[in-house]
Amino acid sequence: MAKDSESKQNFMTKPLPQILNEIEDSIRLADEAAKNARDAALGARETGEKAASEATKITNKRIDRVEQTLKNAMQLTEQLKSAIMNGMAAVEKRLSEKALEKESAAKSE
Repeated sequence: MAKDSESKQNFMTKPLPQILNEIEDSIRLADEAAKNARDAALGARETGEKAASEATKITNKRIDRVEQTLKNAMQLTEQLKSAIMNGMAAVEKRLSEKALEKESAAKSE
């Protein structure tokens, strides 16, 4: 209870100009804090936008590389397919020639 009586005694002991100065100081500090918070938010936004832009550039470059690799792989696949088809045709031709040779040899006997 000693504190209650003490706070009652301190009630309205400061002069009004001092109270107004303290209020003005508090408002000024709050304004500065708000400005600092806005500046920090803008800085964070700019940093985030720069990071997103850089990530997009890197991603696009990698996508281009993957697309080029895929294109090269498709070309190699077509070349391989063509080589296999040519090889199969050559084997088939050779087998046909051997079959004809055997038929001719069988007729000759």
